[in-house]
Amino acid sequence: MRTTVGIIGAGPAGLLLARLLHRAGIDSVVLESRDRGHVEHRQRAGILEQGTADVLRAAGAGERMDREGLRHDGIELRFDRRRHRVDLPALTGGRSVMVYAQTEVCKDLIALQLKEGGPLLFEAEALAVEGAAGDRPRIPFRHQGREDVLECDYAVGCDGFWGVARRAFPAALSRVFERTYPYAWLGVLADVPPSHGELVYARHERGFALLSMRSPSVSRLYLQVPPGTDTAEWPDDAIWTELGRRLETDDDWRLERGPITQKSVTPMRSFVHEPMRHGRLFLAGDAAHIVPPTGAKGLNLAVGDVVTLARALVHERRTGSPDLLGTYSATCLRRVWQAERFSCDMTTMLHPAPDGTPLDARLQRARLERIASSRAAETDLAEAYTGFPLG
Repeated sequence: MRTTVGIIGAGPAGLLLARLLHRAGIDSVVLESRDRGHVEHRQRAGILEQGTADVLRAAGAGERMDREGLRHDGIELRFDRRRHRVDLPALTGGRSVMVYAQTEVCKDLIALQLKEGGPLLFEAEALAVEGAAGDRPRIPFRHQGREDVLECDYAVGCDGFWGVARRAFPAALSRVFERTYPYAWLGVLADVPPSHGELVYARHERGFALLSMRSPSVSRLYLQVPPGTDTAEWPDDAIWTELGRRLETDDDWRLERGPITQKSVTPMRSFVHEPMRHGRLFLAGDAAHIVPPTGAKGLNLAVGDVVTLARALVHERRTGSPDLLGTYSATCLRRVWQAERFSCDMTTMLHPAPDGTPLDARLQRARLERIASSRAAETDLAEAYTGFPLG
C-alpha cells in the first residue's frame, strides 16, 4: 500500500490531520488498531478551545458541534465556600470555549473521512515505523489477520503514549521530561442535568472537585482520589456525598443527584518528548506530550500539532520548500510548554497534596485570592484557558 502521509491512530489528531490534508489535495491513509465502536465511545476530553472550534468549522466538521455543543463564556472557581466567576470573553477580547465531547468530535471526523477522505482502516495494528531517516518511511501493520506494509513520504504518529511511533526515535535523539502527581481523578457520568451552567473548579481541604457536563441532561463530575483507587471503593451515595461536601458554598446552591452510569479513575502526569520530529516521522498529540486534565488542554494540544503539521505539508507541496517541516517540532513545543505550565499551575493550585503542609494550603488559597482580586492574574488564566495561538 502506498500513500503520501501515513497516519497511525484515529483519535482526534489523526482524524483531523487526514481531514485537513484531504481538503488540501494531499492523500493519506489512517491506521487504527481498535474497532470503530471503541474509537467513537472512549471517554476523553470535553472542552474545546476557541481555536479548536474554529479549526473544526473551517474543516467542514463543525455543523453538529455548533448545533449540539454548549458554548461557555466562563468558569467558576470555588474555595473557602466562596464562588468566583471568570468571564472569559471580557478578559480575552471575546474568546470562549465549547463543551463538546471528544467522542462526538471523533464521530464527526470518522463520518467525513469514510464519506469523502482516503482509506481509514480500523483494527489495523501498526507494528513499527521503519526508515524514518530516509526518503520512504514504512509502516508494517496487521489488518484482518494479514500483514502488510504502508509505504509513505511522511509518517505521523498520532497513536498515543503507548504507540509504536515514538519508539522509532533513536535513544540518543530523545529527551523526556515527566512528572507523576500524587493524586488521581475519580470521574463519573451521571444522568442528571448539570447543577451549574458552567464548569466549576473547587479547591477543598478534602480534595479537588470538578463539576462539568456532556450535555444539558448529562453531568460529568470528578473527585480527587489517591492513585490506584478502585472504583469499587466508591459506591454512588459516597460519591454524591463527597461531591456535595467539596462543592458546598455559603449561598443556596445545591448539587443535583441522579443515576451514575459510568465510573473511571484517571492518573495525572505531565510528559513531554523532545523533539517531535525524526527525519520524516512526526509525533502529534499524546504520542509527544501529556498534560494533567485540570487545564483542559490534551485534545486542544493535539489539534495545534496537526494544524501546524498540515500547514507545513501543504507549504512543502505548493512551494517545494521543507522549511516549515523543519521547524515543526520547535513551533509545536512552544505551545506545548505553555500548556504544560498552565496545566501544572492549575493542578497544583487546586489539589491538596497528600503530604502538604499548612503553608502549602495557605499558598494555594493565596493564589486563588490573587486571581479573584486581580484583573491581570484573572486575564492570564482566561487567556490560557481559552487557548494559546495555533502554530
